[in-house]
Amino acid sequence: MGESVARAMWERFEPVHDLVYFTPEVRQVADGLGLRGYWMGYFALRAAPLGPASAAVVTSSFYVFHPDRVARALPDAWAYADPAEVLAARVRGVDAAMTALYGPEVVASDETAEAAELAWTAARAADTAGRVLGGANQALARPAQPHVALWQALTTLREHRGDGHIAVLVGHGLGPVAAMLLKCAAGECDEEFQRRTRQWDAERWESEKTGLRDRGLIDADGHLTSAGVGLRERIEAATDAAAAGPWEALGPEGTARLAELVTPLARTVLDSGLIPEGNPVGTPGGTGFSPV
Repeated sequence: MGESVARAMWERFEPVHDLVYFTPEVRQVADGLGLRGYWMGYFALRAAPLGPASAAVVTSSFYVFHPDRVARALPDAWAYADPAEVLAARVRGVDAAMTALYGPEVVASDETAEAAELAWTAARAADTAGRVLGGANQALARPAQPHVALWQALTTLREHRGDGHIAVLVGHGLGPVAAMLLKCAAGECDEEFQRRTRQWDAERWESEKTGLRDRGLIDADGHLTSAGVGLRERIEAATDAAAAGPWEALGPEGTARLAELVTPLARTVLDSGLIPEGNPVGTPGGTGFSPV
């Protein structure tokens, strides 16, 4: 158990978690609350476990968004629906999305219920000290439906990992834009898509890119240098190490079984075309996964 297992498990649970961002069923429940547009729905649905959080709190905890992007959605979203209503809608949307994608038989299967038990055990074991989004999701009540409970547990694990990743970035002196540029230089996402969706202006983006060049981390073409590759590897290794705790608690047998159960769910998401290429969340782009 350790860093490689944490990475392999992330590759499996990230696509399942991402259903909340890219499915029409979730967008429909957000629209039904009166939330105005994709981004207000995104911020409200993801931030709702925090309570009626301000734009400043969400900008800080989500890390990579320009403050103006967040401020256009929050706190206005809470005037349309309070966080409890948003969370209830999130459950309905995820239920509908998983049922539509996987089919009623899969979501009601013994295998899905077993996966939910294993994932919930791992999520409950996550140390959320200093991890705001992970802790807020961990504190939510367990959904009654096993497939939604599975999604919620995987979401807790995802936000727990993300919180740890942000801590690593801060420790390496990499702010939001620099962190995204390194990700793009590593070929993990599309640079222009990343800049536009996180709403950073071109001048700030280019200034941060110049800073990374001056540090010897990217070359003139925007690709990682050997020093950049080394830094990226250290960041990812530290992120994996910080995310290893839940899998150590679940144990090798339970972790391997959860990987076996979640892998076909992740493959279905990736094969569905729901998640766009060059997506900014860093979802694995293929259907091959690292071994556990």
